[in-house]
Amino acid sequence: MHRIYLLIASLFLSTYPLMVSAASSDTFAEALALYKAHDYGEARVAFQYIVYANPDDAAARHHLGRIAMKSNSTEDAVEHFEKSTQLDPTNSDYFAELGEACGLAADKSTVLGQIKFAKKCRAALERAVELAPDNLEARRGLVDFYRQAPSFLGGGVMKAYTQAETIRDQDLNLGTLILGQLYVADRRFAEATTLFQELCAAEPTNYLAHYSIGRIAAESGEQLVLGESHLLRCLKLTPGKDEPSHAAVHWRLGNIEQRRKNTDAAQAAYEASLQLDPQFARSAKSLAEL
Repeated sequence: MHRIYLLIASLFLSTYPLMVSAASSDTFAEALALYKAHDYGEARVAFQYIVYANPDDAAARHHLGRIAMKSNSTEDAVEHFEKSTQLDPTNSDYFAELGEACGLAADKSTVLGQIKFAKKCRAALERAVELAPDNLEARRGLVDFYRQAPSFLGGGVMKAYTQAETIRDQDLNLGTLILGQLYVADRRFAEATTLFQELCAAEPTNYLAHYSIGRIAAESGEQLVLGESHLLRCLKLTPGKDEPSHAAVHWRLGNIEQRRKNTDAAQAAYEASLQLDPQFARSAKSLAEL
């Protein structure tokens, strides 16, 4: 009887690699479907099974990295993404996501860890751009890196501006938003406003461009009349899903009236904001502070 068990085990082990390989091929679509359905626990198991069957499957490794990112397991994500870039060294998106993971890992690490991950972040993002100059998300990552990193790690404000301008050459809308944010951060309000005016001229119904001009006026106290006119234009447009609401527009109009020291008009604007959205905390706070 003991010999029979040994024989069965021997036969099973000899055919197991072939069985797993076939299953791996058939399972990827199912694993991807689980991932797209946000069932990350089951997707992780499915992709791990694929990697066990085929350790050289770069796509499965990549998706394990994405799942690790969903659970904030950034160092695990870095490990998976690094492996995926080694297995597929020409995939720009893999390097871009590796750079993002390294950046997040640096934020959570010790000083020495921050240096290590920052170097990896920069190298990965720069490689992503080398492989695909039109990978705008990788360039956007470089804007953030160059803006935040010290010079000894390769950071630099001018490098950030160069990347933002390159993005704007390829995508007027995205590039204007990114470059405009850099200008505002550096208190170059007039230049930021000019950028958004150019975008409004090219895309007259661009809600976010109009709102941005109003926001800059409200925050800086400069060009209040211009900012007000663009916010009023927003009220005639429909905001997109992730764009500031009309309640936010009224709040910014209230900010502008406060800049003018017109308390009654500011109060009316904040009240109009809260009528549209009673849960809009910024207007409630501003109204309470009047």
